[in-house]
Amino acid sequence: MRAVFLDRDGVINKKPPEGEYVISWEGFKFLPRVPEAIRRLNELKILVIIITNQRGVALGYLTEKKLNEIHQKMLRELKNLGALIDAIYYCPHDKGTCLCRKPEVGLFLQAKKDFPEIDFLSSFVVGDSRSDIEAGKKLGCKTILISPGLKEDDTNNLPSPHFIAADLAEAVEKFIAKII
Repeated sequence: MRAVFLDRDGVINKKPPEGEYVISWEGFKFLPRVPEAIRRLNELKILVIIITNQRGVALGYLTEKKLNEIHQKMLRELKNLGALIDAIYYCPHDKGTCLCRKPEVGLFLQAKKDFPEIDFLSSFVVGDSRSDIEAGKKLGCKTILISPGLKEDDTNNLPSPHFIAADLAEAVEKFIAKII
């Protein structure tokens, strides 16, 4: 079964400035067209799974309880808009201290354990950073880099994604074009 693995910050919600973290629901702002894009994947019976590094927990900016509250509110808001997320996996650790923080693939392997029907080779990873793309490539997934204003042929200093998109909605359209 195909899955689309989404990063959170910078794909689902507005990414905070470098060194800052989403530490409350008030700081969580959906990016444009996100619910519609997720709903489109739901219509196609594609698993939608969030895989996110949440270093702010390790640094003490928020607790795992608070992070889970933010995720539950996000899920409720999306559900109210007809968009469903099948699962969320997060790494609360600091850099270099675990095997679950992207670009490591521990969270993806956990998702595969929970959803054994996932076929990585027919799945996509959508993210806004090098670590997202590297993780996807390790698994054999197709990768889409979210980078507003960047063109497909403007790949200097990038982690060589399979595709580049301005936002999640465009990424979903590229995904659909590839599978149909």
